[in-house]
Amino acid sequence: MFVRFEKSIKNKFPFLIGKKLLIACSGGLDSVVLTHLTKKVNLEIALAHCNFSLRGKESDSDEMFVIGLANKLEIPVFAETFDTIKFAEEHQVSTQMAARNLRYTWFAEILNNFKYDYLLTAHHLDDDLETFFINLSRGTGINGLTGIPRINNKIIRPLLDFSREEILNYAKKNSLQWREDSSNKKTDYLRNRLRLEVLPQFKKTSGSLLKNFQKTQQNLQTSRNLIEDYMALIYNLVVTETNNSYKINIQKLKDLPHTEALLYELLNSFGFTEWDDVSDLLDAQTGKQVFSKTHRLLKNREELVLTEIPANVPSTEFLVSKSGIDSPIKLKIESSKYIGETEKNLIYVAADTLKFPLKIRKWRSGDNFQPFGMKGKKKLSKFFKDEKVAITDKENIWLLVSGGRIVWIIGYRMDDRFKITEDTKDILKISLIN
Repeated sequence: MFVRFEKSIKNKFPFLIGKKLLIACSGGLDSVVLTHLTKKVNLEIALAHCNFSLRGKESDSDEMFVIGLANKLEIPVFAETFDTIKFAEEHQVSTQMAARNLRYTWFAEILNNFKYDYLLTAHHLDDDLETFFINLSRGTGINGLTGIPRINNKIIRPLLDFSREEILNYAKKNSLQWREDSSNKKTDYLRNRLRLEVLPQFKKTSGSLLKNFQKTQQNLQTSRNLIEDYMALIYNLVVTETNNSYKINIQKLKDLPHTEALLYELLNSFGFTEWDDVSDLLDAQTGKQVFSKTHRLLKNREELVLTEIPANVPSTEFLVSKSGIDSPIKLKIESSKYIGETEKNLIYVAADTLKFPLKIRKWRSGDNFQPFGMKGKKKLSKFFKDEKVAITDKENIWLLVSGGRIVWIIGYRMDDRFKITEDTKDILKISLIN
């Protein structure tokens, strides 16, 4: 196994040579073997161990074992204890998800703070097979069937070509010691049931299961690569990027074969799960929306508009001084001796019509104003509709307000009641600075 591992490092992971590497080490068979192999090929390594406080003294013994292993091999070691149960309760997630979040957040901190280049994990071929069946049971696309990636940004998995049996035989042959996690014998979790009950029986029906599985994944990955190349062309054809959104041209998408499959490929990385609802947007009325945890997909006329959901909603009302405001947008207010040409981001108003301090805020249902050049009032909702302003754009529009009256729909239209007349003595120039 060592010869194959050394060859794999040279051929598949040459970028690891000469770098500082952090190994996620539980103290179990897989991570102990990975530690010994990387040490034997003279890679610069350190160990990182998470004590999740889930198995009492057993968890503490695992931690002491890893520290002892690092001392024996004369390599650095990091160990951290977490209150996983408390974290899970506070964040309303499962214990497994809590442990995962805590683990990878901490690993990222070590990489950053101590200047390590990559994190190595001990996932192997059997783990990959289990993941394949888990994803298959939940319903997945080709991405879920291509398995655990060998390289995922700074996370590297150099044992994915090796089976659990090979790893065990290597450990026994080299008289290595490791810790057994008692929770791995429980069948409470789907992965453990697959590992302990389902896959052993499956392997009995086919002695070359793992070999054939590897070949299948290689074929799937080839197909995945073809799809990605094709989707790059489709993306350029139907998607338009703006600063805050992606816009998918519905008609162009419908003109292509396999429309729903293309829509899935365009959007599957944004966390959507209700794919029937997503595809229904193609023929829905303007304003219909579908949400993932991180993004919103909106039907707006002949487009689907994808935007990120902001983590925090900021205050939507700010005071404006006589000289202007710098945040959240920048407005400059200054005296002017003459009236220039009004532009999209520039207006001239009669100073005596304003009541300071002014305010800027987002628009609200029921807002109305008197559009410049008109006699009567008009609701902003009607104005936006007539101007064909997209829903997502409306959410980013600010209003300049004086004494409760809208002075300017910033970037669009000013109110007629604040215009310059023959009686105006003082003129103010108000500019939106981009």
